[in-house]
This record gives sequence, structure tokens and C-alpha cells, in this order.
Amino acid sequence: MKAVVYTKYGPPDVLELKEVEKPVPRDDEVLIKVHAAEATKSDCELRSFHFPVIWFWLPLRIAMGLIKPKKQILGGYFAGEIESVGKDVSTFKKGDQIFGATRLRFGAYGEYMCLPACYALVLKPFNMSFEEAAAAPLGGLNALHFLRKANIRKGEKVLVNGAGGSIGTFGVQIAKAMGAEVTAVDSTIKEEMLRRIGADHFFDYTREDFTKSGHTYDVIFDMNAKSSYSGCVNSLNPKGRYLMANPRLSDMLRSVLTSKFTDKTAIFVFAGEKEEELLALKTMIEEGKIKPIVDKVYPLKQAAEAHQRVETEQRLGSVVISVGKS
Repeated sequence: MKAVVYTKYGPPDVLELKEVEKPVPRDDEVLIKVHAAEATKSDCELRSFHFPVIWFWLPLRIAMGLIKPKKQILGGYFAGEIESVGKDVSTFKKGDQIFGATRLRFGAYGEYMCLPACYALVLKPFNMSFEEAAAAPLGGLNALHFLRKANIRKGEKVLVNGAGGSIGTFGVQIAKAMGAEVTAVDSTIKEEMLRRIGADHFFDYTREDFTKSGHTYDVIFDMNAKSSYSGCVNSLNPKGRYLMANPRLSDMLRSVLTSKFTDKTAIFVFAGEKEEELLALKTMIEEGKIKPIVDKVYPLKQAAEAHQRVETEQRLGSVVISVGKS
């Protein structure tokens, strides 16, 4: 089978299309024919091993490979079709169209992969393509996880910092579906798209710092690892909630003090990528409440170009690799 592999850390051109052995499912696994995978910022960070948050660099490097990557096929979020199932699997059958997350197994940059049937894998929403479905799990699962933690009430003011990325675009839509008044923060080129998917207000971070604007919010959902912790907390209303999707170690420590000694709450509990959450996401998609925003689709042989697109931060939504188009 064909797969995009990388045998060393580095820039996008370390990604190569090669022939590799087709995997065979274990008794508790399913063999998946991958149709599409999202090219994520996490994939790019793993490929280069450069992370904006450095506190987990060493443990992750030990886990993923000190000298070279142990898992040479990237891709954590995908949509595809069940090719076969292990003898202990009863939840899926051949031909089921699914989408989901691979956890740390990765492998979605290949024509086939095996995953345990107990992972966050559910039937694909009926109203979208494989490419659209592949763009849903990363952003949708993370946004839904954090915004549920915030217990958003109708009419509350929610700010999404980094609103134009995979997680942020879902954050805007899910907050709106929960009845919030939403402010999006990102660069100029993303304003029109963000307003189209539901943002009521917009800050261009290249021109204005929202923490110095005088506006306050009930919830701040923050994807930016370089945000001012004190600036964000000070921009919260009484009993406000600060959701950190990409926290620094210092912010994690400060969050404990904020939550314990003030009337505000800072949250950094990472998404578990559960089946229940993916089912809830699927329902919202099928009801037309939210949708993935796909910026561009690349064939498998252009995975390096897909990574370059992600790293430019000029994308309007998610970048997807169409695995069937090699």
C-alpha cells in the first residue's frame, strides 16, 4: 500500500510517498481503508519536533523517538471505510463509513491502517464527504470538550482566541449553538470566514490586543500558547472561565491559584477524544448546527505541500489530505 512516511525530523520535505506493508488487524481491531486525513498543526509539530509549548518536549521526544520517529506514518484524524474486522469486533462491519481519531497510533497518512474498535470511531455523518468528515474530529472534539467544561449559558459572551484554526472554527460554531454572543480573534484574512460561520464581533490581533480593549467576557477559549495569562484572566467578567487549549507550564500552575483564590476559573484539562463526544459532534453536524471548514484538499503525494499550507497560517479552516488521490 502507499503511505506518506518520514524517517527523520525536519521540514515538510522529509515527508515521502512510499510503498509499505499493508497492516493486518488483531482480534480487537478494525482494518480501515482511509479516504481522507486532516493535516494538522500537531502533525507539523511532530514532523519537525518543534512545539510552541516546550514543557512536554522531552517526555514526548522519548515516547516518539529520540533520534528518529518511531511511528513513521503521521495522521491522527481521518475518515474512511471499514475493510475488515477482527474476530472479537461486533460494533462494525465491512463497508461501514466512519470517521474518528487514532490517539497516538497515528497512521492516517496511508491507504490502510488498523485501530482498536474501542477508539473514538463512529459512523460518518450522512451529510458530508470523506474530506469534510476528516476535518471534523480534531477541532470538533477539542472545542466541544472545552466548551462543555465552561457550562455556557444562553446570552453569555464568549471570546475565541485563534478562531480561524481547526479547533477555533468549531469553537465559534459550538459557542453560537449554545446561545452565546461570540467574539473571534485572528488575522485580517480570516474575518469574513469567521463572521460567516457565526462570529458576532472580530478582533484582528495584528492590529489590536483584545486584552487591552476594555471589553470583558464570560468565557475566553484560548488556542494561543503565547497569550498573556494575566491579560486574559483580567478580561473575564466575575465568575468567568478561562479555557486554555495550549497552556504553558507556568499558566497551568497559575490556573490552580486563580481557581482556588478568585471567583474565576482557569481550565486546561485536555480532551479525551471519547466516542460519546464524537457521537454528539456527529449529531450536531447532521442537524446543521455546525460544519467543518475545509480550506484546501491535497492528494497524498502532496502531503509536504499540505504541511507547508498549515504552517503558513494563511489557511481558512482545515487542510485535508485526500488519501485516495495519490
